[in-house]
Amino acid sequence: MTSTVRRAPVLVAVLALAACSSADGAPAVELPTPTGDAADACRALAGELPAVVDGEERQVLDEETPFAAAWGSPAIVLRCGVERPDVLTPDSDAYDPLGVEVVGVNEVSWLLEERADGIRFTTTEREFFVEMTVPDAYAPEVNPLLDVAAPIDRHIPLDELYRTDDSGEGDGHAHH
Repeated sequence: MTSTVRRAPVLVAVLALAACSSADGAPAVELPTPTGDAADACRALAGELPAVVDGEERQVLDEETPFAAAWGSPAIVLRCGVERPDVLTPDSDAYDPLGVEVVGVNEVSWLLEERADGIRFTTTEREFFVEMTVPDAYAPEVNPLLDVAAPIDRHIPLDELYRTDDSGEGDGHAHH
């Protein structure tokens, strides 16, 4: 399968800790702190994340949390319950919804943001945001998304604007 990724210029806030390692070799991850329904959805997602992503084994994090996971070295990092990306936040200086690159992987839509060390993907069209940073070492960087798409689709509900049923009920996702 061949795919073309258009590299759109996007202002990205780099998370200094996202790809670093701690003294004991565990990936150091900036932990999100979701609350309420977002925290519940992330806990459900954590229970179904795979042991292997893109052929890489799951790593032990410094702090046990249902809101983050990492695989391989350099680490592929998933964070659940992160803030809306600035490029999609209307009152942000970086707001530019028309200048973004979005990729769809098995029913999950992702914002693609180029970083110095790889790509950060953040879910779109969902009530809560899941972010996955994939280092350049794993090119093509979209491959790890294949392994997490199904659990994300099951546990992170579509935003009501993107639900396809008429009643808002019966689609298998949690509703408010």
